[in-house]
Amino acid sequence: MYHTILVPLDGSKRAEMILPHVEAMAHAFQSKVIFLQVIEPAASLVTPYDMVPYYDAELAEQWVNEARTYLTGLEGEFREKKIEAQAVVEQGPVVRTILDVAEREQVDLIAMASHGRTGLARVFYGSIAAGVLNQADRPLLLIRSQSDN
Repeated sequence: MYHTILVPLDGSKRAEMILPHVEAMAHAFQSKVIFLQVIEPAASLVTPYDMVPYYDAELAEQWVNEARTYLTGLEGEFREKKIEAQAVVEQGPVVRTILDVAEREQVDLIAMASHGRTGLARVFYGSIAAGVLNQADRPLLLIRSQSDN
């Protein structure tokens, strides 16, 4: 049923709450799991004299390397459990990149954890999960995580 499962992660324990669910599904359906971390470029410095934001390429490369190391560890853990796994690190807007990778990799399911914020907290902080939920054209497994990490 689910041949390929995309698991967007941000390195937090909260996001990892989805992993036991993904592991169970991958065993049940002999699914391939793709771990994804999206690095969203952020302006490092903007001065009143310079209207163009400055992006620190070295910092961005460091974040990509840290994400790759983190995901490669998870990939190894899943492979030890006899689950086919792949680590992918992308840069760009988080929601759009998750959806683009889902399309490119032809995933059957996107599985992720959500903070579970509602009301004004959701408005102020935004929600990657809500963005994916509203725009995804494929099944989404979304669990509510109570962890603050």
